[in-house]
Amino acid sequence: MRVRPAGAAAVLGMVLVGCGVQPTGVVDAGEPASGLTRGMRLYYASADGLRAVPLIDREVDDLNGVLKLLGQEPPEGLISLVRLGGYSATGSGARVTVGIDGLYGDSGRDQGTGQLVCTLARAQSVLEPEVGPDDVEVTLRPSEGAALGPYRCADFLNR
Repeated sequence: MRVRPAGAAAVLGMVLVGCGVQPTGVVDAGEPASGLTRGMRLYYASADGLRAVPLIDREVDDLNGVLKLLGQEPPEGLISLVRLGGYSATGSGARVTVGIDGLYGDSGRDQGTGQLVCTLARAQSVLEPEVGPDDVEVTLRPSEGAALGPYRCADFLNR
């Protein structure tokens, strides 16, 4: 008995179609992955919350240099709410402390504070790669008034 090529193709086609796998539409798998990724970023305010802007072709040597970069003109469509002047930052491991001359004018739960916290958390993780940016805690220490924090960047994202 000889099997004709056209007949064999038809039988093979029916077997493949009848294997039980049904076509599906788009399956919603939820929100995209979130959290901090590696690499230096500056955070700025927007109407939708904080937005990370990657630093391309810039070396980060210390936290104070990062504060200076944050004080520059933000990219179009973003706002810097950080009023720099009399700020200094030090970090060790997963802890960063920001010294502030005078009073700290914001509430500590605002986007300006989030800019500082997220930017410095990212910078600390770049300067000390064994520390994850999600693990960094930032404390604000004004020379007048109580200390604020410690804060993590996650405290300010997706608000």
